[in-house]
Amino acid sequence: MITCPYCFTKVAPGRIAFRCLGAGGRAKGCAPRPDTVLGAFRGGAGDPVLPPVFTARRAGRRAACPSCSRESAWRVCPSCHSRLPAEYCANPGKIVALVGAKHAGKSTYIAVLVHELMNRVGEELHSSIVPCDDRTIERYKQDFAGPLYGERKLLLSTQSAVASPRDPLVYLFTRTVGRLRRRTASLTLVLFDTAGEDLRQREMSELHLRYLSAADAVIFLLDPLELPGAHAALTGAARARSGTLAGDLMSDQMDVVARVTELLRGKSGKLTIPAAVALSKIDELRESMERQSALHRAREPIGALDLDDRDAVDEQVRSLLHQWEAGMIDRYLQQHYTTYALFGLSALGSVPEGEAVARSGIRPYRVEDPLLWLLYRFKMLHGVRR
Repeated sequence: MITCPYCFTKVAPGRIAFRCLGAGGRAKGCAPRPDTVLGAFRGGAGDPVLPPVFTARRAGRRAACPSCSRESAWRVCPSCHSRLPAEYCANPGKIVALVGAKHAGKSTYIAVLVHELMNRVGEELHSSIVPCDDRTIERYKQDFAGPLYGERKLLLSTQSAVASPRDPLVYLFTRTVGRLRRRTASLTLVLFDTAGEDLRQREMSELHLRYLSAADAVIFLLDPLELPGAHAALTGAARARSGTLAGDLMSDQMDVVARVTELLRGKSGKLTIPAAVALSKIDELRESMERQSALHRAREPIGALDLDDRDAVDEQVRSLLHQWEAGMIDRYLQQHYTTYALFGLSALGSVPEGEAVARSGIRPYRVEDPLLWLLYRFKMLHGVRR
């Protein structure tokens, strides 16, 4: 089965639909018409005008349009009519969902993680990451990389999907694994920039239920500046930036973890999908940690998961949660997930200066750690003890 990375409907490979290529050059084809299915899914002002969608008795890499006989390789999801890239259909991979509380820095995390996977981390792992559609290319450059890396401006808070419907960013991450028998393994990163308020409102849950239920793993991003017990460990600008949601009764970090877990749950018992739980903005709290803390060390780029380092960071973050009066998060995860891990990271690496990135620039710290752990769980990365 292939999961559509846009509407998250499961489709058998033989039931994938096609879109006619239409007329082009000297070739005759079907005339474009409003696609009401795609228009309804996108929730925009009007229906896009495109050549029609058709089904084939035996869907392969190509199929002939029954109306004009033109062969098409343009495959689409039969449920939402979004285009399914050929590479994605050939390597469906795993779907990783990213969720987080309000102000946790999800948009910034997405921008920096993709940038690092394209550059520093991609080179270390000998991997590639490519966008699966033109919309992903456009959105990443316009909404993420452009403002953050180009203009050095902080990204705006994500608007609720009710007011601003949007497509997910869909990337295919690929690397060669295995020592004796080499094979290519892929991971589908579906980064849906979910607003914190969308996760807390019960009437909005249906909008994200399919996204979460289709996930093979989940990354929780939590804001430590909103943990009441962490306030005393902050200084200067970081202290001024903390506790901004204290009056918002629906933005508690624990409530977001519980709400997402509720949406993920399909039956009784512990959830079996791996959960990576990361405290963002950890750079703003490092001064209060002991110098021998694992979070004072940068990860060594060894092309594998350092299991000793992983254990040390996990234990350090667990200790901090209990120290900052958030131990219930750890206890809840232990009760509801068979496999989970704790992380501390910083997408920017230093405290912003007003609405701009610090003059020292963007210096990400351990931003790739959750994904490396998931690659290890998916047997796409080996682990070592040193």
